[in-house]
Amino acid sequence: MLPEAIAAMTAELAALGNPSSLHAAGRRARRVVEESREIIAETFGARPSEVVFTSGGTEADNLAVKGLYWARRAADPARVRVLASAVEHHAVLDAVQWLGDHEGALVEWLPCDELGRVRPETLRAALGPGGGEDVALVTVMTANNEVGTVQPVDELAALAREHGVPFHTDAVQAAAHLPVDFAATGAHALTVSGHKLGGPLGVGALLLARGTDPVPVLHGGGQERDVRSGTLDTPAIAGFATAVRLSGERRAEEARRLARLRDRLITEVRAAVPDAVLNGDPDDRLPGNAHFSFPGCEGDALLMLLDARGIACSTGSACSAGVSQPSHVLLAMGADPGRARGSLRFTLGHTSTEADVTALADAIGPVVERARRAGLT
Repeated sequence: MLPEAIAAMTAELAALGNPSSLHAAGRRARRVVEESREIIAETFGARPSEVVFTSGGTEADNLAVKGLYWARRAADPARVRVLASAVEHHAVLDAVQWLGDHEGALVEWLPCDELGRVRPETLRAALGPGGGEDVALVTVMTANNEVGTVQPVDELAALAREHGVPFHTDAVQAAAHLPVDFAATGAHALTVSGHKLGGPLGVGALLLARGTDPVPVLHGGGQERDVRSGTLDTPAIAGFATAVRLSGERRAEEARRLARLRDRLITEVRAAVPDAVLNGDPDDRLPGNAHFSFPGCEGDALLMLLDARGIACSTGSACSAGVSQPSHVLLAMGADPGRARGSLRFTLGHTSTEADVTALADAIGPVVERARRAGLT
């Protein structure tokens, strides 16, 4: 967490008040929540009324995917198709699959190219000659959490709007380092999460355009436009808003710094392991992301060997870490299972330094050599 976000959250932890209460302590907490809502809205190009607080990215994605599907089906039972990119985070991927398994949705996975990008012509073809008249929802992430490729979300959202289809994008990975403007994207719903911005874990938001009303996933007190019930976590929201504000103010400079570090990391890894394969778009990618496949290696072995040297990386999405299977993202990009299993994701953030890159550069060659001796299982 950013120190300023820790301070904002800590101050609220010592304060009293449920923001839904009418007494003085409740009104004070409500003021903190609404001021935070305004900060988040301004940073992401939304109206305050369009910011719906959630417990994080996973809940926001589920509310968007399930809630918009249910709302669309209720209005028009013929709309049963859900179009989602094949490289989505599991918070979207599994929610979409659940709709197919339990709610009668006809799920279609939008294919990507070898860089992990869903092209507008792919969505246009999927909408079909009927103009998507049977489509309930389109969801494509803003930037991929594994390989870092940035998607043409503005064009995809415009296509969906052209055909009157709700469009959702998971911008959790993008929000800290790319200029995310909700109004400009034309999306109906957009997901952000606090911990990716230097804020606390367990808080996020779904930005919902006016007139976009998903069916609630949670039922209770009717908070947050009656689409997300539950007592609002004022301390976490205060920390979240502080992180959002600071990340917005520092975004351009920090993105340039991270891109320089990332480019050096890529150069160093390629020098130490010449046959390492950089995955994702080499240019249009998240500034702090470098994703490699190392032929002849198990990703888990590489991860543990690097971890023993004090270097933390991932074999895929951290949310699915510990599950020994090839990355669904790399498989969708056309990689064979061996290459998909022998991959590592290196991500850089606001605490990353040149010394961190040097440590990886010194370690990666010997680690890959040792992993290759162990071989693929």
